[in-house]
Amino acid sequence: MIALVQRVAEARVSVGDRVVGAIGRGALLFLCAEPDDSEAVADRLIAKVLGLRIFADAGGKMNLDLAAVGGGLLVVSQFTLAADTSRGHRPGFSGAAGAELGRRLYERALATARRLHAGEVASGEFGADMRVSLVNDGPVTIPITLRG
Repeated sequence: MIALVQRVAEARVSVGDRVVGAIGRGALLFLCAEPDDSEAVADRLIAKVLGLRIFADAGGKMNLDLAAVGGGLLVVSQFTLAADTSRGHRPGFSGAAGAELGRRLYERALATARRLHAGEVASGEFGADMRVSLVNDGPVTIPITLRG
């Protein structure tokens, strides 16, 4: 799986005119499943994200995880993280999982996040044309790739 985590002061995702997910302080997780991914990989990825120490402690060091700051998690599916830009100017997306597997692993990741994180877990809408608004805090942006 490929993920991009952004520490945010706030974030929301809309489909059309309706907000489908929003959080205050926390982390925005863009998530892309790859063809060889499994539920176990999705579980490991969520555990990794929840354990990331990307929030400042009293000394100003990034030493606290999402739970320690009472932060929310907004999870948004984004197959474009698997973009292949090695040839030409039009990205290819054959590295992303198909829709059925992608949806299954996205829903698994959400379920795992809701089970493991006591704070708010919000989501986008798989396969929808979404608008994501965020205030990146730091900025802090961290790419993660996990393979089975």
